Amino acid sequence: MAEIVSFRKDNNNSGEGALVLRQLSDGILRLTLNNPPANALNISVMETLMGELQGAADDKDVRIVVIASTGNVFSAGHDLKELTAHRADEDDGVAFFEETFALAADLMLEISRLPKPVIAEIDGLATAAGCQLVASCDLAICTDTSTFCTPGVNIGLFCSTPAVAVSRAAHRKQAMEMLLTGETIDASTAKDFGLVNRIVPKQYLTQVVSKYASVIASKSPEALRIGKEAFYKQLEMPVAEAYDYAASVMVDGMLTGDAQEGIGAFLGKRTPEWKGE
Repeated sequence: MAEIVSFRKDNNNSGEGALVLRQLSDGILRLTLNNPPANALNISVMETLMGELQGAADDKDVRIVVIASTGNVFSAGHDLKELTAHRADEDDGVAFFEETFALAADLMLEISRLPKPVIAEIDGLATAAGCQLVASCDLAICTDTSTFCTPGVNIGLFCSTPAVAVSRAAHRKQAMEMLLTGETIDASTAKDFGLVNRIVPKQYLTQVVSKYASVIASKSPEALRIGKEAFYKQLEMPVAEAYDYAASVMVDGMLTGDAQEGIGAFLGKRTPEWKGE
């Protein structure tokens, strides 16, 4: 397993003090943002989350990742107070701004490149880079009271990096509507736009997400790894090229031990035993 970087809000080692809470059960790794009140994605939070994801990549005990949050805000995005404080730096904050936005980009790419599915579990507001985080996950399930926005234009700063993920999750014109107006949309609108998969009552959120996660975790880990990588790669290709690439992936997939086991189990009417190879 890759080394997991652990940052704390204080010097103790209690779970309650962790910026990202970690819980692993039945192959489901739950990473919970714990930076109240806004769960801002400051440098420490992003580094901690990045470390956890990197550790999960090679951990055979992890089959799927859920990103959730504590409190009433899923994430308010970047920490504006932290960013503003660095305007006093000799370079007017340029180096720190570059570090922050580059780290955010690396974090979002880490999610899409992770060889395991990632589900966003949203209860509350997801704004700016918080909305970017939602859009970067493979699946997103939210409560009926959750809200979403990319409000950079309201403070004179267009949400350019959130736009990368949002424009790939939502339909183009709806993404531009969010980015140009900065207005908050409700859960139903977010589903219509394509930002979330399902909306559930608050009391059932964790239950529904856990059900989805359990179903996915029961599948071949090798098939999930190959399939997720291929899905994102083919999206960037012309259709003909995408079919050629996908066909080659199917051939490689047929040669895996899990495909042989899965097809044999299907034909033999038995439950497959995945080896992850």
